[in-house]
Amino acid sequence: MSTDLRTLLLIRHFERALLELFAQGLLHGTTHTCLGQEAVPVALLPLLDPDDFVFSNHRGHGHYLARFDDPAGLLAEIMGRDGAVCNGVGGSQHLRRGRYLSTGVQGESLPLAAGAALHLTRSEPGRLACAFIGDGTWGEGAVYEALNLAALWRLPLLVAVEHNGIAQSTPSARAMAGTIAARAAAFGVAHLAVPDLGDDVAAVRAMLEEPLKHVRDGAGPLVVEFATHRLGPHSKGDDTRPAPAVAALPDWYPRHQGSVLDIEQRDRIAAVVADVTARPPSTWDAR
Repeated sequence: MSTDLRTLLLIRHFERALLELFAQGLLHGTTHTCLGQEAVPVALLPLLDPDDFVFSNHRGHGHYLARFDDPAGLLAEIMGRDGAVCNGVGGSQHLRRGRYLSTGVQGESLPLAAGAALHLTRSEPGRLACAFIGDGTWGEGAVYEALNLAALWRLPLLVAVEHNGIAQSTPSARAMAGTIAARAAAFGVAHLAVPDLGDDVAAVRAMLEEPLKHVRDGAGPLVVEFATHRLGPHSKGDDTRPAPAVAALPDWYPRHQGSVLDIEQRDRIAAVVADVTARPPSTWDAR
């Protein structure tokens, strides 16, 4: 649990630091934090092979940090400083590192993930492609086109849905008819609902281990719907929800606040911020 908790706390403090940097006017552009959703990528981490493809989204800092444990490289990318993951040209949303890619375009990752999964069936059987999407992304037609082909071709595709109940500023119940489970069923795609288990990532893994083996063995795609909560704003400080409503949402963090691991990761991120903000701007050689 200590390794998992360390990663959960790393992500929490990284995202908090970003919001503080924005408030100080030290960041430009936009960024979307995953405060409250940290457990999803941490739970999936040991279930994903390093050679599996991972397609992240606009709210993907936690996905990246769980996979690479590289807060300095990510912060340098967001700030456009030396040592950036993509030389500062990708920013917060558009990253590429090996078989990890992210995009800020809703629904774009599903067709790409399906294509990667098709490649894997032909060249690297036993591996899979994982795409992280939110509940709001189910309003995009590309989702259904990708699911259709993935089901027809029995592709090793994992669709990890972080259902936080709100798409930017619109509650899901006001924008989505029916359910994600029913939409997956319409294509004959398996669906698994994972309840909000706080920081009990071991329990989440126990639910997912066997179904993911079936995906790798050729059973076809799987949609895993994680019940989670967005504790932070949509982007920067633009949270349209009443503060009391946000404060009432479940949060795993207070149980660990002030612990040895919490202080360790808080200090680690503080050191990363001091280091990266002192670096010169990144440069990009197009050759």
